[in-house]
Amino acid sequence: MTFDELVRDTLREQAEYVRPAPADLAGRVLARRARHRTRGLTAATVVTVVAVAAAVATPTMLDSGHGPDRHARHDGSADIPAVTGVESHPSQSPPRDRISAGNQVLAAYYSTRDVRQPDHDVVQTRTYSLLDPDTGRYATDSRWSDVVVAPGLRTAAVLEQALPARRVGILDLGTGRVTHWIPVPQGAAALDLSPDGSKLVVTTYDQNPNRLFWAKRMSVTDAKGTSYQPQPEYSRTGFSVIDLPSGAARWHALAPDTSMPQGVPVGSGAALQFNDDGTLLTELRMAEPHLVFLSLDGTTVPAPAKEKHEDPELAPAGLSPDGKLMAGDFAGEGSKTATELLDPVTGKRAALLRGQKLLAWVDDRHLIAWDIAPGGNEFGTRLVMVTVGSSKEVPLSGARHTKQEESPARWEAVFAHR
Repeated sequence: MTFDELVRDTLREQAEYVRPAPADLAGRVLARRARHRTRGLTAATVVTVVAVAAAVATPTMLDSGHGPDRHARHDGSADIPAVTGVESHPSQSPPRDRISAGNQVLAAYYSTRDVRQPDHDVVQTRTYSLLDPDTGRYATDSRWSDVVVAPGLRTAAVLEQALPARRVGILDLGTGRVTHWIPVPQGAAALDLSPDGSKLVVTTYDQNPNRLFWAKRMSVTDAKGTSYQPQPEYSRTGFSVIDLPSGAARWHALAPDTSMPQGVPVGSGAALQFNDDGTLLTELRMAEPHLVFLSLDGTTVPAPAKEKHEDPELAPAGLSPDGKLMAGDFAGEGSKTATELLDPVTGKRAALLRGQKLLAWVDDRHLIAWDIAPGGNEFGTRLVMVTVGSSKEVPLSGARHTKQEESPARWEAVFAHR
């Protein structure tokens, strides 16, 4: 079945169709949740997914500089306005020059490597490359373990490499200098900014959540035999929400989720994030419900009606700007990649479009996604722009050519609004 046939079938049946889960979905999703929903899990939990190849039409379409044509769009249709301000570099991976689409900009990216310690522990260490807003180029800055970029692309909140850190820095991205420090005596190890950039949530830990402890090692058996992998320990202590204009902050205790399914390694405790409108916090958990909503003081609250089917790990794009669609998981068939969009209230499939993983909404009809480059495997993905109702995509970056998901050469994207 071609992608276009898949789209037509879905549009014809979307009112009542619910996609059956593929046979390996439970194990695949469980492994992915284990890696990303608790900080510091090892590659031992990785489940290899079926490789898929994508033969896609990917013309490079850039802003002509003559202003937007409301009747044009990148895939040649005439009913959706074009996206302006598209900057793509399909030959660059990792990128050297700014990548953007509409108001979404690749503000930074990072890679992760395992740094082995003398006691056989492992510290999973990030190296960031940050966009200089003045030059439009990315430069490596190894000082930081976590970076979140504010709307406008001029400043970022940063944490130093030694975790837990006792302060959060506010970094001027033009000069590369920290303009001031915010004390966090409880020990910070993860950051997230509210969508409007006015609030910062800092998740606190009593030890480095990215450290894997040999004393907690697990045995792993594969084709090469049995080996041992160090594991993290529960270490989350709570969080602070900082009002950035005033500097006001209050810390709240919050123990880590310990309801791990049998056979899943222990995590150190998920980092908190803001929800789509910045009024609540979210916590990713291993057991149902996988996404828990909290008030800004840590009280568990019901999920907002349009966010109860959201999955920030499998589909980071979340809710569309107009609130009518929710990004969903991978939904490809055979050798074709595809992702699904959901009705945010019912959770049922509303549409199919290109891509392997939906990362960020450009506008109500366009998204940035990872997708497999022509001739690549499931790990050789590149940034693309996809369109609701279209089978075509616009390449934005070169492919991440790696042989496995947990690889130092595999860079991860950080987006922010202009």
